[in-house]
Amino acid sequence: MDFEFLRPVDQQLFEEIVSAESHNLGSQLFVHTLASGIPDLKNVQIAIVSVNENRLAEGYEDEFLNFNKIRRSFYSLFPGNWDLNIADLGSIEKGETVEDTYFALQSLVKELLKKNIIPVILGGSQDLIYAQYRAYDFVEQMVNLVNVDSRFDLGDAEKPISSKSYIGKIVVNKPYNLFNYSNVGYQTYYNSQEEIGLMERLFFDAFRLGEVTHNIKIVEPVMRDANLVGIDLNAVNASSINSSPNNSPNGFDGKEICALARYAGISDKVSSFGIYEYTSSYSETGNMLIAQMIWYFIEGVNYRSNENTLSAKKDFTKYQVPIEDEVLVFFKSPRTGRWWIEIPFISNSNTKLKRHTLLPCNHEDYLEACNQVIPERWYKTKRKNEV
Repeated sequence: MDFEFLRPVDQQLFEEIVSAESHNLGSQLFVHTLASGIPDLKNVQIAIVSVNENRLAEGYEDEFLNFNKIRRSFYSLFPGNWDLNIADLGSIEKGETVEDTYFALQSLVKELLKKNIIPVILGGSQDLIYAQYRAYDFVEQMVNLVNVDSRFDLGDAEKPISSKSYIGKIVVNKPYNLFNYSNVGYQTYYNSQEEIGLMERLFFDAFRLGEVTHNIKIVEPVMRDANLVGIDLNAVNASSINSSPNNSPNGFDGKEICALARYAGISDKVSSFGIYEYTSSYSETGNMLIAQMIWYFIEGVNYRSNENTLSAKKDFTKYQVPIEDEVLVFFKSPRTGRWWIEIPFISNSNTKLKRHTLLPCNHEDYLEACNQVIPERWYKTKRKNEV
């Protein structure tokens, strides 16, 4: 794989970490260094890359980004009982224009996806999700995006893209690959009523911070149906990440954000994962938390059950629940105990939607249906299938 835009990991940092402990992650990763070049990715399952782009960030557009602190923290950790090969491909430097950086990231992610390698992206401004998403243009199926963020980041699609308006560009720009957008952890006072109304009209999913922290398990089915996941570090509360000026006093704590990263990792469908809005102002505590988020994502990947719902459906237990003028059909995996609900497929609709005929849900959705309450995500997905 020949990508001239990839810059190696700092050689001094790499040697420092490797020499410190023979069993830590730094000694076990395949690392792109000046001395060894880009590693062979033949048997690699996960590839880490940092992107030094923040020109469209609000208040940080001129800041020099250096991901060495995150790498130092991550390399110092010990691996779990993993059967995974992990590579660190180094960094994508700023292109001459932001669009150049987008092109480089999109090209890299696309190439890794083709090799069934999961990219873990460490980024500056969160508009980089746009490039992460555009890498899926070659995929024949429509995709689901999950964003852990205190803001929806819809913005005005008519205006230039920024770190607060990239979702609008994803929705309106061709090719149209987005099936569903889910926001996890939004805080109402950071979002206008117009944006909240637009999320509802588009049948997108939105989970308030309080909902998720009260019962973090409600996010598991959403992550299970995602193809790409992004986390805005500003969704973490200031005391936990210790701290960027953009971090709010309210937000996810360290344990919660790591749980969300693990849910993303354990999803059989998530094929790329990004952590964005990094700034060099984070303390050692903040850098270690980010390193642990990466660790938990990898931990999740290691424990994937590989339940391909289309082929495994025949082994699931089937439950039928009559409700109003519908019969809701639920499936439960006897191996993992996870639940799905069947979405009626509209035969004349876009063939890219066929993969969405089974929607991940939880046991509580089944119990609510038994009490004659239609699950909201089933209704939204059915409406999108009909459009």
